[in-house]
Amino acid sequence: QVQLLESGGGLVQAGGSLRLSCAASGIISRLNYMGWYRQAPGNQRDLVALILNDGSTILANSVKGRFTISRDNAKNMVYLQMNSLKPEDTAVYYCAAGLRGTADISWGQGTQVTVSS
Repeated sequence: QVQLLESGGGLVQAGGSLRLSCAASGIISRLNYMGWYRQAPGNQRDLVALILNDGSTILANSVKGRFTISRDNAKNMVYLQMNSLKPEDTAVYYCAAGLRGTADISWGQGTQVTVSS
């Protein structure tokens, strides 16, 4: 299992920026990918961004050009830099991690991001 702890959420005005951080602990040697999902009230949890062990990234179309995902393997950290935030980005953001050899996803507790218009 992998334990994940997010930080960096908050309230920001539209057009502003936030940086989310996620620290991973546990079976780090088996990490396959890390990333971020988000869930707005009444909606399903959707993929925002993933970063694989080789450094390749996957970004949702809705955040391309505004959000950047990065990873510090030495510190077992993953980051989500969010720029040009919009009110529709308001959601609880969850850090996620997947291990090699399993389809299971480990989740963090979530951090609230609120973008005011």
